[in-house]
This record gives sequence, C-alpha cells and structure tokens, in this order.
Amino acid sequence: MDWVYHRQILERALGARVSPRALRAIYRANVGQDRLGGLVGHPEYHFDENAIAESLAYIEECRRRAARAASPAEAWAAFGRLSHAAQDFYAHSNYAALWMEQHDGQAPPVEGMDGLDPALLKHPRLTTCRTYLPLEALSLLPGLRPALKRFLPKDSHTWMNLDNPGTGPLFPYAMQAAVQRTTAEFDRTLAARGEARGEAAVRAFQDQ
Repeated sequence: MDWVYHRQILERALGARVSPRALRAIYRANVGQDRLGGLVGHPEYHFDENAIAESLAYIEECRRRAARAASPAEAWAAFGRLSHAAQDFYAHSNYAALWMEQHDGQAPPVEGMDGLDPALLKHPRLTTCRTYLPLEALSLLPGLRPALKRFLPKDSHTWMNLDNPGTGPLFPYAMQAAVQRTTAEFDRTLAARGEARGEAAVRAFQDQ
C-alpha cells in the first residue's frame, strides 16, 4: 500500500492504544520497508511473488523480536516491520476478491469485511502478486501505465495491487481488512511480549 494508507491503517488500529511517540516509531519502521533495500530481494516483506509461507514466517520472526526486545524502541521497530507485511497482504493478494465472491459479487458494506476469515486465509485459490521487471517498474510512471498494463500477466503487481483508491472498488475492503489484521497482530504481539518480559514491558510498549 502507499505510505499514506499504511499511516491511516495504523492510526485506526492503534491510535487509542499506544502513545503518539510509539505510533510514530511504528510508522517509521512500517514505511521503511518500502525503501529500495526492502523492495528488491525481499518479497516476504510485502507478500509478493506468492511467498505466503515465507511472509507468514517473517511476521512471526518480527513478533519474536518485538516480544524479546530489551527496549520499547526495538519492539516498536519490529512491530512496524510486522505490520507492513500484514497490511500488504490485503493489498497484494486476491483475498478481497475471494471474500467478495462469497457475496455473489455484490458490494456489501465495507464495515462487514472480514479480514480474518480462516477459510479464506487458507483458500486453495489464495494467491499474491508477482513482480515482472522491468515492465513493472516502468508502469509506475502514470503516462506509461495504461499502455504497459496490457503486456503484463494478470498475476502481476500492476494488475492485482490494491495500494490506493485508484486501483479499483476493492481498495476500501482491503483497507478495512488491514485494520482488522493490524489490531489482531498487535494483540498477539502484546501477549507475546507479556509472556516474554512481563507486564511492565507491555506497558512500556504501549507507552501510555
């Protein structure tokens, strides 16, 4: 997702649960995954290349780091990286499209979106986008995108992504699902940190 939407998701999911300082630190680590070093050679950061198992393993590794971190700053950074991957899952997969299929292609209220449906999370047709370079990079230029899109496969990032409202009507559903997933991942991380380092570490992580 574009940076501004990662910020909005974090604010909706965590704004009332962590301090502004903690939220800023989490956001910095979240969007840091979209720097060049995180975009090239790390599909697990973004649920790209259909690397679903690898991305889930990456989320769990980030959670372990957040749970065991000696300082809140380290824990915030680890959770920021975790949250980026969790949010990108909905922007870079066909999860929202599969969910919509359950409603016969109708458009139910966005508030009814379930981003944690166990059956959909293990659906046999669940897939994530692939990146086809160099055409994908060139398609980021607004003037070239329409012309290049027809040369890219339907499983490409250009076709599948829900990174911003311009990508189509499923974007709000991906946003809603990402907020739900971020909240769930935060709860799991708090529990893991409490188990690893105690209640004082949980309070320090929330910084309230």
